[in-house]
Amino acid sequence: MKKILDFMTEELKAAFAGAGYDGELAKVTVSNRPDLCEYQCNGAMAGAKKYHKAPLAIAQDVVAKMEGSLVFSQAEAVKPGFINLSVSPAFAAHYLNRMAEAPKYGVETVENPKKIVMDYGGPNVAKPLHVGHLRSAIIGESLKRLNRFMGNDVTADIHLGDWGYQMGLIITELRKRQPELPYFDNSFTGDYPEEAPFTIGELEEIYPAASAFAKEHEDYREEALEATFQLQNGRRGYRALWNHIMNVSIADLKKNYTALNVEFDLWKGESDSQQYIPDMVQRLKDEGYAHLDDGALVVDVKEESDTREIPPCMILKSDGAALYDTTDLATLVEREKLFSPDEIIYLADKRQELHFIQVFRCAKKTGIVPEDTKLTFLGFGTMNGKDGKPFKTREGGVMRLETLIHDITETMYSKITDNRTVSGDAALDTAKMVALSALKYGDLSNQASKDYVFDVDRFTSFEGNTGPYILYTIVRIRSILDKYTTAGGRTEDALILPEESESAKALMLSMAGFSAAMETAYEELAPHKICAYVYELANALNRFYHETRILSEEDEKKQKSYIGLLKLAEGILDTCIHLLGFEAPERM
Repeated sequence: MKKILDFMTEELKAAFAGAGYDGELAKVTVSNRPDLCEYQCNGAMAGAKKYHKAPLAIAQDVVAKMEGSLVFSQAEAVKPGFINLSVSPAFAAHYLNRMAEAPKYGVETVENPKKIVMDYGGPNVAKPLHVGHLRSAIIGESLKRLNRFMGNDVTADIHLGDWGYQMGLIITELRKRQPELPYFDNSFTGDYPEEAPFTIGELEEIYPAASAFAKEHEDYREEALEATFQLQNGRRGYRALWNHIMNVSIADLKKNYTALNVEFDLWKGESDSQQYIPDMVQRLKDEGYAHLDDGALVVDVKEESDTREIPPCMILKSDGAALYDTTDLATLVEREKLFSPDEIIYLADKRQELHFIQVFRCAKKTGIVPEDTKLTFLGFGTMNGKDGKPFKTREGGVMRLETLIHDITETMYSKITDNRTVSGDAALDTAKMVALSALKYGDLSNQASKDYVFDVDRFTSFEGNTGPYILYTIVRIRSILDKYTTAGGRTEDALILPEESESAKALMLSMAGFSAAMETAYEELAPHKICAYVYELANALNRFYHETRILSEEDEKKQKSYIGLLKLAEGILDTCIHLLGFEAPERM
């Protein structure tokens, strides 16, 4: 289904052409002066130089050709050459009725669907998730849903950090604490225990203790490095311990990501890429891409157009050890083999931009991925506290994600029970849903690449540009629709009629902009554009609600039209919050 702006542009194109001007000048945009008109066209200004004619005269010529328009109720040429436009209420109603019947409310899916792999999440195993993991999960989940909504085939991979030095540290600390375990006995040939020799709580204590001790004791650090080497080279007992670490960690990670309403198709990690490294390194050597530089194996990726220094992509350190560059390149080898994707999208802290520039260039230069495979890095900013510094606990430590979710849920539970609209278990379930909306909307409403201040008080407010405000708007609509159907009304055949009131017209035009908003958010990989649209629509809805008698309207056809507007608005808002990664409760 065409966007409403497309219909308007076609109408203007015909008028420009009919007046003897280039139809390409007929670009229609939402008015930047809503007090004067709803939409505008500035094409006459652009055409003045081409046609050596005053822009106002061109605008007047075009407007003269728009008499009898079915799309616009008013077209006016104003100085110095703008064309101010108001949409016909009949056309707006016709467009919304078509939207209500169309799949995805009229949003057209992409013409050529892509196969996309998305790499987001990226936690290290054996460590608790903290607030630093929040943005990757929330932004990535929203973009995954948006890409699928637009028709692409998306595979989401969490890409765990599961193969590095931290594993050697954990093994070394376990050996120090429980040397009698069979995993450390090279002569042991039996079956290892099925149950892990630690809980997730113990595991999360072991790693920081080992890390701190290694920094102060070089011999311990060397032992951990040796344990890492032996693990990566297949020592049987260490592999069995690694499996325990993975199973315990992933179970805890899944619990936390479920609380965030984040789902991954693949739970792969750095360990999965190891099998591809030897052949990849050998090929880079054989084909002359890699060379030694101070003992390290590197691939030059600097380009003549670079305005800053881009160091070589390091494949192996001088001691032969692999790095993040190596495992990321090997992961690309694996993804190409398993999926042959059209695009791979990575979400990570924007401070990792140089790393991804090096890896992407190396992958393209060496043919690890085909030239036409798109590699996209979306770097996000930092989530800061009110002091402008990275978000911390009151004690100054890094806050666990589980703690943050719990604290916000407690805040929402208190507010909901104070309102006395929901009680008991229902109140807790509602609090969880509203808390998730506060958390996700608070993050996603900011441009991903920018740092932002995480303000719990503001994000949990039921007023302003917040998740709870959006949910409250949806719940209000549902309440009206429920009362209407309880009284015997039918929403299935509600026909939207032309509306003349300012608040009804504004609501109709806001809903009519749904397709354009989704397309923009998709093209720019920008969930904050969805948030901006949702907030605009919620404001239009609440204004319409306050200024319109709906359930007490005596004109049955008019009342049914209002119900049709609310039903369509509810569907659009539900779709939007699903794309943002949260849901609305039935009551609040």
